[in-house]
Amino acid sequence: MLENIIFLIAAYIAAVLATLAGFGSSTLLIPVAIILMDIKTAVFLVACFHLFNNSFKVKAFWNKIDFQIFLLFGIPSILFAFFGASLISILPIDIIRKFLALFLIIFPIFSFTKSKFKLKETKTNAVIGGSLSGLLAGLIGLGGAIRSAFLIAFNLPKETYVGTSAMVAFVIDLIRIPTYLFTKIVQESSYYVLLPFLLISAYLGVKTGKHFLGKIRHEVFTRIVLIALLLVGIRLLF
Repeated sequence: MLENIIFLIAAYIAAVLATLAGFGSSTLLIPVAIILMDIKTAVFLVACFHLFNNSFKVKAFWNKIDFQIFLLFGIPSILFAFFGASLISILPIDIIRKFLALFLIIFPIFSFTKSKFKLKETKTNAVIGGSLSGLLAGLIGLGGAIRSAFLIAFNLPKETYVGTSAMVAFVIDLIRIPTYLFTKIVQESSYYVLLPFLLISAYLGVKTGKHFLGKIRHEVFTRIVLIALLLVGIRLLF
């Protein structure tokens, strides 16, 4: 019971920060979830939360979405999300755990050391970014960081960036969640009870985040998040 409450509070906080950053709901929530439950169940529940979270963001920023960029990212994302989601039911938990740990270690280190790194604004990079984010989202539930790195190259206004990123994430979730259900990666059905509460957490988080959008310095909580992810990754690996 206490574990579920902690998970739902973490989900709300993740939704707030993800709305401010344009990504991060899964990146923030997965490390908490894997402490409270097995990895495959964590990936599934966080995927559902991610879908709820992004559906509210899509609604909130619908008129700001750049649909041309969305198509470049979205189509390859769908294909690779299905592939990644299919793999998670086959691979041993230890391999998935190590894959997740390495991602959580490499991403923060790269972000700190290559803070001025920027990809070029090309259609090829959009396709590559969509493919990688779809694959990682399907396999370990973490595709937002990669998607963000590629989307930033297009110099989108803040709200356009948030809305377009949410739309890409939304279609990825629509593919990977049914795949998880079909392959039955969740062994304990009692976890399904959390889904309506995750919906509420996502809604309240997006509402709160949208209220503070532009009022909080992006760099401050980004650094805190990166340090936390690095520590979690090291703990998972060793």
